[in-house]
This record gives sequence, C-alpha cells and structure tokens, in this order.
Amino acid sequence: MLLAIDTGNTNVKIGIFEGNRIRASWAIYTRINQTADEYAVMLLNMLKNQGIDTQDISDVAISCVVPPLRRTLNQLFERYFNLKPLMVGPGIKTGIRIRMDNPREVGSDRIANATAAHHIYKGTVIVVAMGTATAFDTVSKAGDYLGG
Repeated sequence: MLLAIDTGNTNVKIGIFEGNRIRASWAIYTRINQTADEYAVMLLNMLKNQGIDTQDISDVAISCVVPPLRRTLNQLFERYFNLKPLMVGPGIKTGIRIRMDNPREVGSDRIANATAAHHIYKGTVIVVAMGTATAFDTVSKAGDYLGG
C-alpha cells in the first residue's frame, strides 16, 4: 500500500492507496512544532482504527510546502515504518515537465496536483486546488506544466 501525504499550511491530508483505490483518508491540523513522535501517535492510531498494519505500507510519498515539517516527516517514516519517503519536489521524475523560468519556485503541492491530473485525464487540464489559498494551474496535453 502507498501512504500519500499532502502537507499544507493549514492541514495535513493523508491517504492510503491499494492500487488505484483509496482505502482510507484523514485530515489533521498542521502543527509545525509537533515532533515526529507526536505525529506518529496520531497516524498509528488512525491506521489501527482502519485495521491497517504498518507492515502493510510499502511506500510513502510526501508533498510538503511547510519546510520545517520535511525533516519531521522523514524522521516519522524512517523510525516507525522503516521507510524512506519520496519527497515530491524539483528533480523528482513525475512524467510532467515544469515549463517555468525557475522550476524550483513551483510548490510540491502544485507539482503533485498537476501530475495526478495529467495522468488521470490524459489531455489539457486546468487544476483548481482549494487549500489555504486557491490555486489554478494548467497542464498541456503533452504533459507540460505551464504555470498558474
């Protein structure tokens, strides 16, 4: 199973995927001062509540726009799951090309959303993300992230 995390400024959204099917999902408040152990208590309880064992998790992918939490989340998964998470960001092969003057300025959340939309819809798409801020992004049919 894949454990996917979207860490935003307001909420951390968590999803468990079995193939293409979402088995469970949760949202918790983003707390930048919370430790890896504190996040682990919440996550382990949520998994247990759904009958999911940590051994069932084979992969972890994280999109994080809150820099202080990147290290915390890495520690969480290395310590409690014995996994090194994939951190979405510049340089990660996603199947889309970032056609911006400075690709490093594109948030990992926007890259993840654009990648998912391109793979699901296979054509030109406008992605609307309604998180702490509302963001509009465009991906061409060829898989080029054109910005937003």
